[in-house]
Amino acid sequence: MKWTDITDIAIALEETHPDVDNVNLRYTDLHAWVCALPDFADDPQKSNEKILEAIQMAWIDERD
Repeated sequence: MKWTDITDIAIALEETHPDVDNVNLRYTDLHAWVCALPDFADDPQKSNEKILEAIQMAWIDERD
C-alpha cells in the first residue's frame, strides 16, 4: 500500500485497531499506525496533513 491507497489503509486500520477512537486521534499516532501496517510500503516522509485527514475520514466511514 501507498499513501494514495486511502480506502485500503482505512480498512487495514479498522482491522488492526478496532477499539481506537478514530474521531479524536492525533495525526502523529495515525501516521505511525499507517507506517506500521504490514502491507504498507511507501516513504513515511510523503505523507501530509491532507492525506492523514483523508485516511481518518475513510476510517470513520469504514466503521460506520
